[in-house]
Amino acid sequence: MDLALGTQHLALFQGNIPVADLNRDKQARNEVILHSPVIAIVGRSNDHYYSSYQVGEYLQQHGFTVYNVNPNVDEIDGAPSYASLQEVPEPIDIVDVFRRSEYLSEIVDEAIAIGAKTVWGQLGVEDEAARQKALNAGLNVAMNLCLRTEHEHLMAHPLHGEVD
Repeated sequence: MDLALGTQHLALFQGNIPVADLNRDKQARNEVILHSPVIAIVGRSNDHYYSSYQVGEYLQQHGFTVYNVNPNVDEIDGAPSYASLQEVPEPIDIVDVFRRSEYLSEIVDEAIAIGAKTVWGQLGVEDEAARQKALNAGLNVAMNLCLRTEHEHLMAHPLHGEVD
């Protein structure tokens, strides 16, 4: 890797991260993960056996600020759970979605309305029309990818997730 090019590339991402389809652009995906400290998990469960709970716990343990968004739960481990993205009290970098794909379009609408930077559909969460809507509105988008897995891979290979 050319360190000068890598440094230049990092500088491009420190302000506004360019809009990207994160499924197709691994370097942009890694930059989004590295520079997105506030995450709202839509559909997070308070049941420790569900992946939505486990991913949230992992992200918190790795320094991310995590907001729970689930209208059916009052709190998760003492932290409030919000009924909608609009209720989250600070700007959101990544909206991490643990809902069925059929709900993704309306979640993208909410993410656009609050000025979120990225919509991330977890494994099994994918909708091509919602992807295009997010990209057209200036949001980064990832679908059918696990944020935890991508973060783990990036941390195991800190030079932008690349294996030599």
